[in-house]
Amino acid sequence: MRKLMDIFCRSVDLIAGILIGIATLVVVVSVVARYLFASPIPGAYDIARLLIGACIMWGFAAIGFKGGHITVDLLFEWLSARGRRLLNLFSGMILLSFVILLTWKMLARVLSARASGEATFDIGLPLWPFLALIWAAVVASTITVSIRLWLLATSKGDDPFAESSNSQ
Repeated sequence: MRKLMDIFCRSVDLIAGILIGIATLVVVVSVVARYLFASPIPGAYDIARLLIGACIMWGFAAIGFKGGHITVDLLFEWLSARGRRLLNLFSGMILLSFVILLTWKMLARVLSARASGEATFDIGLPLWPFLALIWAAVVASTITVSIRLWLLATSKGDDPFAESSNSQ
């Protein structure tokens, strides 16, 4: 299971990397075109911001499994192994609740944008495909957080991911 999830997380990281690469390319080409030809790419700002939003959410999907998000260890270090395990489970349940809620609300947003034909202001680019890409990342986050929580609940130690979380 762990190896399969590592492969999945690498794929998610690859998607995030491709998205940030495309966003960077759009911005660079638009800036160069503006200065060299006085003609930037129309809608480059909207395309880049939507791609960066998708990139962030795809990165969150990988972090949901790896546990590499920012944490404060003030209380954690003082707890026993059992206390650390319970704290990890509690924080995992809160995170899973948040991600499930975000999945539901993001799907509603995708369906709303598609039904209304919502588009960018400058070039009329439909928003729903970008929002659907973000929703897919949130679904991936729900999966990774759920699996991490299940592995935490069924493991013997306080955090079966300790060595991979610290090396990230």
